[in-house]
Amino acid sequence: MSAGSHVSVLLEEAVEALAIKPDGTYVDATFGRGGHSREILARLGPDGRLIALDRDPAAVAAGQAMADPRFTLVHAAFGRFDEVLDGLDVGPVDGVLLDIGVSSPQLDTPERGMSFRFDAPLDMRMDTSEGETAAEFLARAEQREIEKVIRDYGEERFAHAIAKAVVAARGQFGITSTGQLAALVEKAVRTREPGQHPATRSFQALRIYVNRELEELSLVLPQCAARLAPGGRMVVISFHSLEDRIVKRFLRDESQPPKLPSRLPVRAAELPEPRLRLLGKPVHASDAEIDANPRARSAVMRVAERR
Repeated sequence: MSAGSHVSVLLEEAVEALAIKPDGTYVDATFGRGGHSREILARLGPDGRLIALDRDPAAVAAGQAMADPRFTLVHAAFGRFDEVLDGLDVGPVDGVLLDIGVSSPQLDTPERGMSFRFDAPLDMRMDTSEGETAAEFLARAEQREIEKVIRDYGEERFAHAIAKAVVAARGQFGITSTGQLAALVEKAVRTREPGQHPATRSFQALRIYVNRELEELSLVLPQCAARLAPGGRMVVISFHSLEDRIVKRFLRDESQPPKLPSRLPVRAAELPEPRLRLLGKPVHASDAEIDANPRARSAVMRVAERR
């Protein structure tokens, strides 16, 4: 897979789950390189509408080639979902797609600094126009903060040793490249799962932290649910257990009646109806898709419908 290319995971399954209405209004909140958006547009009629969001300027630039009067692409993080739709005067929508996480072009473009496969500036930002880089974070954070990020977001059991090594090393030289960080982590991590680079979890943790990925996800989910028209679908694809845990908990809570104090004299029939209805079981990529695109291995798709 070359830098700049991207294969949308669960493409057919995700768009099928949206149950596209030809004249409906849909939101692809994670445009990427437009794989899902193109498939949605192919199923929309002339009166349909698709709004797409992406925080990555490179993705937005690539999407400018999609000249379609039914299509609007906005440079914004999906946590600004309501703000973007309000600005476009869009009311209730018939479906929302969220394809969470990092895209192949972001991983495969060395200067983005998200992968230890290349020695490049330690950036890691999805939106390169704003915010703190991973190098800037490692230069200013206290040891306990670095340890917490690596432990919580990378589920890394050697987080203490890694954070200690980072702080010791930055006193001698600045940690400004992916190669420097990867080498540092490799020395600090004593053992690692077969086939996994010692720096995998640390790089993942820093990327999630720098981009506020879990916070953005927690922000967007309730906005999506509230914006759906009755019968509208919400389709979420996640690639990491921390992401999927947030999605699973949110959809579960929104599909159950509110929990009231046990002694409150209210019958079950008097409780307000839940906002969402879960549809089917979690969907995973097929063996054939994983063979063709190994990054699909960890994908989990969950679907819910507005009541």
